[in-house]
Amino acid sequence: MDTISLNSHEYETWQVPAYNITSGNTRVLLSRTRLYPDPDFQYNFARRALWQTTDDINSTKYMSISFVNLGHLTLNHALTLRQPSPIVDFLWYPRASRHSPATYCFIASVRECPVKLLDGNDGRLRASYPIVDHRERHIAPHSLLFNPTADKLYCGFQDAIEIFDIHRPGEGERLLTRPSKKSKEGLKGIVSSLSCSARGTYFAAGTLTSASPVADNIALFDVSDGMQVLSVGGIWTYESGGVVQAMFNPTNEYRLYAAFRRSPCVWAWDLRNASVPVCRFEPKEVTAVGMTPDSDGCNNASNVLRYSPTNQKIHFDIERGGRWMSRGDQEGNIAIYDLHANQQFADTTMDGMSGFGTGNAGNGPVNVIQPIQEFKAHSDAIGSATFHPLKPVLLSVSGSRHFDAGSAYSDLDSALNSDEGEREGAQHWQRPRGVIVRPRARPQPTVCDASIKLWDFGFENPST
Repeated sequence: MDTISLNSHEYETWQVPAYNITSGNTRVLLSRTRLYPDPDFQYNFARRALWQTTDDINSTKYMSISFVNLGHLTLNHALTLRQPSPIVDFLWYPRASRHSPATYCFIASVRECPVKLLDGNDGRLRASYPIVDHRERHIAPHSLLFNPTADKLYCGFQDAIEIFDIHRPGEGERLLTRPSKKSKEGLKGIVSSLSCSARGTYFAAGTLTSASPVADNIALFDVSDGMQVLSVGGIWTYESGGVVQAMFNPTNEYRLYAAFRRSPCVWAWDLRNASVPVCRFEPKEVTAVGMTPDSDGCNNASNVLRYSPTNQKIHFDIERGGRWMSRGDQEGNIAIYDLHANQQFADTTMDGMSGFGTGNAGNGPVNVIQPIQEFKAHSDAIGSATFHPLKPVLLSVSGSRHFDAGSAYSDLDSALNSDEGEREGAQHWQRPRGVIVRPRARPQPTVCDASIKLWDFGFENPST
């Protein structure tokens, strides 16, 4: 009888990358300060970057209508895929690998176009999944999600989630997030974020509509039948903006985290008691607008947190081991949080719970967890800071639109003065009072820092 010998090196076991974050040291592996030029958009910048799951390739969504692939941990330009309209969202296929051409693809949501399945090598269209409204217009979803088996695609848009079979292009099955437009039940507004639990039994959906005392903006749905099973609440007294991102802990299906618009905080829930958040993760140098550093950082009337305004989406990320969370801010700082720190708060909340759906909402302040490490990474707003799935590396992108209206008006005044000087008797001419002069050309935005950087968190501390 023949025997088959198996070498141990042929079957390697995946291990969680070891992050050396507690040492407080940061090191830039690579930095790219000049992005790929776009002739139609002079001041271009990256809004978000995602790693491919199995390779060292990341895809970047630019402010213009293009995707850019940067590969092999070198940040070298590999491919640019221009689109006919602005890009709303994109997502890599979970099993994508450049060594397997059949799986090397990603989903793209482009405004006024069907959802596209694009090839990662040359950008050709493999399949399309149309979402059509009652006026026969194509809808671009604001959020995308694959189920754990990677055969279903979830697309979130206004008051609904469209579910497609990835192997059968065409129309999908529509899941309404609320019964009717006049109904106060369910989720109201644009579904801006989708996230699946670790076991894949249910998924979370968040909307851009602000939470209220009668309606929450985060809910859980059953994957099998699409029914809403739980409403995640207790946030309307703290946050006034919609949900930017909701994400499950990769190693704990009961931990849900969410970030809200115009807020630097990330909130955490234990879904065994989803009526109140267990804690919030907040940077060290945060002062609410109109509040002194000694105050509680809340509005006196409604206890709603108020921070410096920005409508730009700032995403966070959790590494595969489920311990470290990274998030940037509009000032160019990156904060690293230890998610194990909220375990004691969650256990305390569960000990005082008398039944499902009950909690200590309103009975005390929410626990605040500050970052283990916080450092200056860019000179502009950071759209995303994403952990590498296989290596202790962090990828960050920065950039935002800045309008300098003063320069536009000063140029206009100088032009008017030069024209007036040519007139006869211009020295006696005065501009009529009450006349508002506006520039003919629309002011163009500028970017302070449009860069992409790789940060190494695996090196040893030199002092030890």
